[in-house]
Amino acid sequence: MVVVNTTNHGGSNAHLVDALAAADPSGRLRAALSAGTRPDPHLTDTLVDRCAVEPDFFVRDMLTWALCRFPTELTVPRLVRELGSDTAQARSQSLHTLSKIGDRLAWPAVSALLHDEHDEVARSAWRAAVALVPPGDEAALAADLTTELGRGDQHLQLSLSRALVGLGDAVLPVLDAAGTSPDPRIRAHAEATKRLCHDPDSGFTLSVETAKRVAVAGPDA
Repeated sequence: MVVVNTTNHGGSNAHLVDALAAADPSGRLRAALSAGTRPDPHLTDTLVDRCAVEPDFFVRDMLTWALCRFPTELTVPRLVRELGSDTAQARSQSLHTLSKIGDRLAWPAVSALLHDEHDEVARSAWRAAVALVPPGDEAALAADLTTELGRGDQHLQLSLSRALVGLGDAVLPVLDAAGTSPDPRIRAHAEATKRLCHDPDSGFTLSVETAKRVAVAGPDA
């Protein structure tokens, strides 16, 4: 269970702390907007803690926007600590926020979650890693990400493909290597990703469906 920190927020911040936990999502949205419009460093912990439990997508997105307006020397270390949370949403939303802030000091902690067992955390880590990868490390990241080829359903695989495409030409050699895998799902996922590299509107779905048919028929099909 994640408990939102409501201590040390007296005075003008008290109403925002309460509003961020209100039953009405529109009220929570307005509170997050207000927190970002007039950033108060004392609210950093409250906003990060709320990200871990907020059920509404639009409110979470506004919380991320608000945190992006705070000093990075406060938000980045706090968000990095959140990556060690036992709560999947806490990790996922912190990764998303770190990708928006764009501070590469978070890179080591972000790259450590590329293979998180929770699909949404892994998806967020892939996106954040592409945003934060240090110049010159794109090929190493591409090689690491391709070990996830074939994971999950079509939507998760498309997320990984889009992350790989974001690495540019550095990804092509590792996709070629993945295309020789004995696993038909990995081969098809690599093929679909290569198509996206050359044509973002190509038939990713068709390639993945082909992989499913091959997997059912067996590796020698």
